[in-house]
Amino acid sequence: MSRTPLAAVPHGPVVVPEAVRRVAGGSAGHEGTAAAVEPVPVWRNEAGGLTFRLGPESGASTRYVKWAPVGAADLDLAAEAVRLRWASPFTPVPPVLDAGEDADGSWLVTAAVPGASAVDPVWLDRPRDAVRAIGEGLRALHDALPVDGCPFGWGVDERLARSVADGVHTDAERAAALRARAPDVDRLVVCHGDACAPNTLLTDDGRWSAHVDLGRLGVADRWADLAVATWSTQWNYGPGWEDELLAAYGVAPDPDRTAFYRELWDAT
Repeated sequence: MSRTPLAAVPHGPVVVPEAVRRVAGGSAGHEGTAAAVEPVPVWRNEAGGLTFRLGPESGASTRYVKWAPVGAADLDLAAEAVRLRWASPFTPVPPVLDAGEDADGSWLVTAAVPGASAVDPVWLDRPRDAVRAIGEGLRALHDALPVDGCPFGWGVDERLARSVADGVHTDAERAAALRARAPDVDRLVVCHGDACAPNTLLTDDGRWSAHVDLGRLGVADRWADLAVATWSTQWNYGPGWEDELLAAYGVAPDPDRTAFYRELWDAT
């Protein structure tokens, strides 16, 4: 089974949503005190969501604005804001500055955190360092976030029920078949929920520094994250790096759980 990710850095012209213009201080009638800055598009996902940088590439004044159009599947930025605020006392994540919605979509504004995406060109040229940092960072995240008291779920039943209710990916018959084949839980953790390579940030010395895009964060078997994290090494760095990530995380390969959670990922 293979999958090609559709999220990437935008190429060509990008229309800046009016809400992002307002956040940047570029709309008439904006009452903020900060000088207007030009939003720089840095990411586009497969659901039509966009991420813009406001300000310099790094520094205390840098902000990021995520924007999701109305009706975009799997892009609940209000839910992500709640999850970021919950996780922030335990692990490095972007601080939430603002969130809102209007007739066109929703937005989430965060402060910058140190590091660059693990798919930055410098790390694409250093895949061993990148995948080891991703594995170490994912283990640190799983160890730091407390399962007891976490109000969010991302288990098999919850994901399938949500997917069937949305009517986008999974019908009831397929959901029942997947649920019947779910493996026993290896270790229950608070999962990232989208542990693909771009969502780990690395510092210049090759160490993980933070995690981003936590809109699906919730309690589940750790293999729900590990299956996708290892899968994404194929998409971003090429074949042969999965065992390196697992070694850095500190776990042996588990082909059965990996196969199941990859199928669940595609189904939900």
